[in-house]
Amino acid sequence: MDITAKMVKELREKTGAGMMDCKKALQETDGDIDKAMDFLREKGVAKAAKKANRVAAEGLTHIEIDNNSAVLLEVNCETDFVTKNDQFKQLLSELGKHIVKQKPETVEEALQQDLHGEGENVEKYLNSIVATIGEKISLRRFTLLNKTDNDAFGAYLHMGGSIGVLTLLEGTTDGDIAKDIAMHAAAVSPRYVSRDAVSEEEVSRERELLKTQALNEGKPENIVEKMVEGRLGKFFEEICLLEQNFVKDPDQKVKNYVADKGASVKTFVRYEVGEGMEKREDNFAEEVASQMKK
Repeated sequence: MDITAKMVKELREKTGAGMMDCKKALQETDGDIDKAMDFLREKGVAKAAKKANRVAAEGLTHIEIDNNSAVLLEVNCETDFVTKNDQFKQLLSELGKHIVKQKPETVEEALQQDLHGEGENVEKYLNSIVATIGEKISLRRFTLLNKTDNDAFGAYLHMGGSIGVLTLLEGTTDGDIAKDIAMHAAAVSPRYVSRDAVSEEEVSRERELLKTQALNEGKPENIVEKMVEGRLGKFFEEICLLEQNFVKDPDQKVKNYVADKGASVKTFVRYEVGEGMEKREDNFAEEVASQMKK
């Protein structure tokens, strides 16, 4: 298939590899982005395994806690100017309070629920805000967590809500400890709580990639397996919360920090505004020129 400049650009942004390396990888894998990323890693060309999606859309995250229930949600808009609007901030609060009380299972269900008991559903309320502000605004996603009286929620919003993290710890009611873990997750961006949460399929795939990479480096086969296991440990440190060095005390792992407090991490949710979404790429100079012509 034809390899377009857009495909090369996307692969380059995801891997940090050079343009010609990206083009060759796409040619070798018939334009499959995921396979091309694996190809580059096997050749030792791509930068380390983080495949962070581009963060493009505007908006904010918000956390609402009500006794033993808590919600982390994300609301998107078109420009960052709107996020500073008091009406937009009030919207976040209203949605948070509604979701934590009514506990819908999906965004679609939430939108159809009665908001204030006056016959206006959430979708109509959103549309009224859109009409007032003049931008498209949408409730993108939310996650509800429930705890017992012996657990603790940790809430942290970075930069006013560009990143939001909600944690749930067992064995402690100390919200400060849970917030410490939330701040860590905001900074380091783990994908799983522990090694056990990583699927065997993902581990096997990573093991094969590391083996191919080591062989391509010219390492003797008799030491490749030991090298792979060592590098696999680094892989877990990158993606698993409990395996990471604690940001407030890098000399200990997160799992040691919480264990010393008699606690354990049950789960966490991390939202970064716009992750995985695309935003139109406007040429600002052309836009200004166009407005001047009008």
